[in-house]
Amino acid sequence: QVQLVESGGGSAQAGESLRLSCTASRSSADLQVIGWYRQAPGKQRESVAIVRSGMSTDYAVSVKGRFTVSRDNAKNTWYLQMSSLKPEAAAVYYCYARWGPISYWGQGTQVTVSS
Repeated sequence: QVQLVESGGGSAQAGESLRLSCTASRSSADLQVIGWYRQAPGKQRESVAIVRSGMSTDYAVSVKGRFTVSRDNAKNTWYLQMSSLKPEAAAVYYCYARWGPISYWGQGTQVTVSS
């Protein structure tokens, strides 16, 4: 069983930045997919950024140019840098990873953005 532990959520004013972290309980060097999803109240969970092994990152249109995914395989950790935050970015953010056929999710971290 793989565990993903998130950190870094919290509150921000519109225009500010936050960085989320996701640390895996096993090596992330051989993973096939990592990413971030979010779910706002009353809405479906949506993809924010997905990184597939050997491919470029797919960002949601609503965050492209403002959010960036990075990773540190030595720490089994990946990050979501969120800049120029907008109120509509408020949601619970979940990190995601897939090894082989199995998908894993973090516990979720709340992001609140006030205008």
